Amino acid sequence: MGAVHLDNWHIGIAAAGLLLTGAVSLAMQLGLARSLAVSAIRMIVQLALVSLVLGWAFSQSSIWVVAGLLALMGAFAAYEVRARQKARFLGWWSIGLGGVPMVGVGMMMLCFTLAAVIGPDPWYSPRYAIPLFGMLLGNSMTGVALALDQITRGARQRRTEINDRLALGLTRTQAMLPLVRDAMATGLMPIINAMAATGLVFLPGMMTGQILEGADPQNAVRYQIMIMFAIAGTVGLSLVLALWLSVIRLTDGRHRLRLDRLQAPKA
Repeated sequence: MGAVHLDNWHIGIAAAGLLLTGAVSLAMQLGLARSLAVSAIRMIVQLALVSLVLGWAFSQSSIWVVAGLLALMGAFAAYEVRARQKARFLGWWSIGLGGVPMVGVGMMMLCFTLAAVIGPDPWYSPRYAIPLFGMLLGNSMTGVALALDQITRGARQRRTEINDRLALGLTRTQAMLPLVRDAMATGLMPIINAMAATGLVFLPGMMTGQILEGADPQNAVRYQIMIMFAIAGTVGLSLVLALWLSVIRLTDGRHRLRLDRLQAPKA
């Protein structure tokens, strides 16, 4: 049995809870009704456009079409990582420091998963590559954004401690290690929580979608486990590379802290 078909009026009924939340916001003067409305409209428009793009992409068999769409997704993700930083790096580093590790590792993990695990024909099939890359990229984006924000803020807040460690003869890697540990833990926390709660607390979207389409629950579970492992690996490796590059950028070859490479804090 396949999934039940939904018409637009079904979507309207599903929005009843959101409308009620907006009404409560207005009644309590929370100031969130406008944000809820704008976010809902943006989501509808974006998903409508995505459905058109995916419908076209799924009908293509060109690896260049897939590569172009993946690159576009990566560019938007890199911009989002930059936008979430309170203490950004100056210049292109603000985008490249998070974007290059995240997109690079995500692409490598995507190719490995498609070729060695799923094995679609062709291996770059857009029906598999685009949704899978979106899941890898979305989770990595959250982890990398949190980690970079943590290490840049920590460098400012703990600059005296870092300079003292450098003055004692520690290398820049050794002096920054406490900050890297904190940032790594912060970046990994969302995926750790997601893996710990998957199954008992919530059923992930991919698994739920397969079950609604009538797939065997056991096979859907195997797919979900595979996806979670791929996501965890992508997040972890992206964090290691992004934080290592951050240490290099926050210091120089003479093992000095270089906070001048960060944007000045806003007044």
